[in-house]
Amino acid sequence: MATQDLMLHVPARATFSPANMTKLDCFRSDRLLVGLNCFEPGQVQHVHAHDGADKFYFVVSGKARFTVGDRTMDARTGDLILAPAGMPHGVEKALERTIVLVAITPAPTS
Repeated sequence: MATQDLMLHVPARATFSPANMTKLDCFRSDRLLVGLNCFEPGQVQHVHAHDGADKFYFVVSGKARFTVGDRTMDARTGDLILAPAGMPHGVEKALERTIVLVAITPAPTS
């Protein structure tokens, strides 16, 4: 990894699509995935789970409704949402333009 890649300004990397949520890798190795999920209002990330991998969502900007297990919660800028391995999770709906930093360890293979 090059020295210039050791620090990223996350909001500057965000890209949006009117059709669907966008996903961008910030860093990926066999041990860790760090990425951005960028949502326009009303966009979703369907509920899913990662067996053997913990995940978190950190809301960089915006507001969105998240599902984790049997809970639904509205999160805003600065909130951290945790999804332990195997627990279903997703973004039910972006309530406004939203940038979410995600990390999964270990990184998924598919």
